[in-house]
Amino acid sequence: MRRTPLACAFAGLTLTLAACGGGDGGPSEGDGKAAAGAPLTGRGPITLATGKDRSGNMQKMVDAWNRAHPDQQARVIELPDEPNDQRQQMIQNATTRSDAYSILNLDVVWTAEFAANRWLAQLPEGPGGLDTSKLLPATVTTGEYRGRLFAMPLTSDAGLLYYRTDLLEKAGVADPPSTWQAMWAACDKVKALPEGKGVDCFLTEVGKTEGLTVSTAEAINSAGGTIVGPDGRPTVNTPQAKAGLDFLVKAVKDGRMPKAALTLDGEGGRRHFQAGKVLFHRQWPYQYDLANKTDGSSKVAGRFGVAPIPGPNGPGAANLGGHNYAISAFAKNKATALDFIKYMADGAQQKANSLATSQAPTVAALYDDPDMVKKYAFLPTLKTAIEKAKSRPSAVKYGDVTSAIQGAVYDALGGRTSTGQALTGLQSKLGQLTTAQ
Repeated sequence: MRRTPLACAFAGLTLTLAACGGGDGGPSEGDGKAAAGAPLTGRGPITLATGKDRSGNMQKMVDAWNRAHPDQQARVIELPDEPNDQRQQMIQNATTRSDAYSILNLDVVWTAEFAANRWLAQLPEGPGGLDTSKLLPATVTTGEYRGRLFAMPLTSDAGLLYYRTDLLEKAGVADPPSTWQAMWAACDKVKALPEGKGVDCFLTEVGKTEGLTVSTAEAINSAGGTIVGPDGRPTVNTPQAKAGLDFLVKAVKDGRMPKAALTLDGEGGRRHFQAGKVLFHRQWPYQYDLANKTDGSSKVAGRFGVAPIPGPNGPGAANLGGHNYAISAFAKNKATALDFIKYMADGAQQKANSLATSQAPTVAALYDDPDMVKKYAFLPTLKTAIEKAKSRPSAVKYGDVTSAIQGAVYDALGGRTSTGQALTGLQSKLGQLTTAQ
């Protein structure tokens, strides 16, 4: 799977930034060294830097590796739960050229930044290397930078709409909503029920975290707008983008979302849904297994369904998420790290992990696997969502880009600026960040 390299452009939504390759104090890549593949050597202990292992299944997979590789033990290093904090700790580790992290579990939009700064080792493909031919094509592009593979897709993601089947049934609503207006109408019917008292209508992440960038991208894309155009230039100051942002702002202002929405992160939202406090919840696939647990941690087990996210005139445009494994350029035992990635990316391992956690796999055939479909009936919906999903802007200075989006949108959500002012200011700020040299 190869793409023609474009000077400082990454197909579609990738931003072309000032300094074209140097970010967060990183060196320029004008000499092309960042893209040069080098043999991955060294065997011995390795570490995996990752976000929270909420299911405990990652550790089980690592334990199985360790039993089979007594001289090449892997150790999980759990980073903070919030993606912004994970990214910052990984950057701090890289800028000091530390070998503390061997493998990095990267959000899909971090590849460009980490590869351009030469913080990652290029991954070999083909015989003896990694095989991406069996993966969903949309996931493969998230691990590439300038046509070369720097991160192996391990899990994918696309935003889904979780909804309370029991409450919709009581309200006489036969199908989950496919439009924003249908969602509000269904909510009004549910809230008129005794069972609907105190239940919030809708929740998506609007706290000042990475989740806000995701929610913003989904709302704008669903309304037919974009944050960045195919040429890498910002396109956020448009009527379509305003319609998307207006949807989020009005949902907060009109009380469609809970008062706590502006402070909840993804895990806070999950707990809110599992406590039975919200009717419609935009969330990632991982929530499915957790919300269906019958150990007392979820009050909605067996009483919810999953559908595509709605848009203004029909199903919306989900955001493409997921996580990829990359090898730190400063790791000691890169050969072991590569073998570990092969082990974790294997189809059998992905299937076992998905069955245990409801995380979306990247191996395409698993979406038609009988065992998988039997447990997760929503897999065809998820596959379609991933194939049609839109990406957040991927950028060499991703921190600056996502901070600009979060700042502008959060001010609009809090009523400090109008949506028009927020988008005008964001257009200008992104324009400065995307000025090519």
